[in-house]
Amino acid sequence: MNKWMRKTLVILFTIATFGMVAPPAALTVENRSSEDSAVNLNVPQKHLFEDETAYWETPSKEEHISSFLEAAEIQSFEKFGDKIGTKIEDEFRQIILPKMEEAIREYAEDYSDEDIRDLVISKKPADGKGEKIFHLYNKETGEDILRFHVRRDHPPKQGYWFNFHYHTHHDSFQKHHELGSIYWNQNMPPNWMTH
Repeated sequence: MNKWMRKTLVILFTIATFGMVAPPAALTVENRSSEDSAVNLNVPQKHLFEDETAYWETPSKEEHISSFLEAAEIQSFEKFGDKIGTKIEDEFRQIILPKMEEAIREYAEDYSDEDIRDLVISKKPADGKGEKIFHLYNKETGEDILRFHVRRDHPPKQGYWFNFHYHTHHDSFQKHHELGSIYWNQNMPPNWMTH
């Protein structure tokens, strides 16, 4: 059912029942077509009235951005797995995560309060040796906006490093925008998502 039709029916239902009865769940829940599409961000909805009515306040742009930042951290640690995550956690939180948050905020600011509702974070990081941590994309069009990756580097005689970077849709994801690097050690790190 179209979004505008669903909203119209919810409003008419609410007016007809004077707000005493909530509209049927079929009108208030959006269909989820793909189990792999996005992280359930659980952006909190706020009641405008203390009693249980059908009136809800739409989450603000800042609440959406905060949910992206929370999901970004969760996806990052899921990718690291226990073996890597426990060893790089402090450096990641101090060095990489603030820069990741800055990049997300910078690009999210380009979107209106309404358009930002269409942005979501992918929920399956690449395991093994893959680079993908998560992508921020438009759920309506399926187009990526930002791609956050981590690459294993092994410069000669310098041990292993994790290079964190992101790509943007502005240059067709060609340029690496550096977030920073974290040293592992001389031994090859385990695969991503190893517990």
